[in-house]
Amino acid sequence: MKAVNNIDEYIADFPEETQVLLREIRQTISMAAPEATEKISYAMPTFYLKGNVVHFAGYKNHIGFYPASSGISNFQEEIAGYKSSKGAVQFPLDQPLPNDLITKIVQFRVQENLEKAAKK
Repeated sequence: MKAVNNIDEYIADFPEETQVLLREIRQTISMAAPEATEKISYAMPTFYLKGNVVHFAGYKNHIGFYPASSGISNFQEEIAGYKSSKGAVQFPLDQPLPNDLITKIVQFRVQENLEKAAKK
């Protein structure tokens, strides 16, 4: 994958069917965290609000969603049907994105970042 400067460039590097899902997850995250800014971090699309909120990335067979370990551990039951690890969950390309779940996780991470920032 070549180095990109923004999320539009990142998405443009993928096949059309993957681009559709990447645009969808981007819009879902944006609606769940309207105050967050977009950037590329760790070579992935990232939403930032007083710290990284979530990252996402396209792959051959899935969309990777990276809401930090707290975003995974607090939603274990809801993500049980997906392949996941300590800090990531994989949404297969051949299934609809769970936008309600993504929204809940993003809103949780925004609140977490705001509370952490308020304590500083």
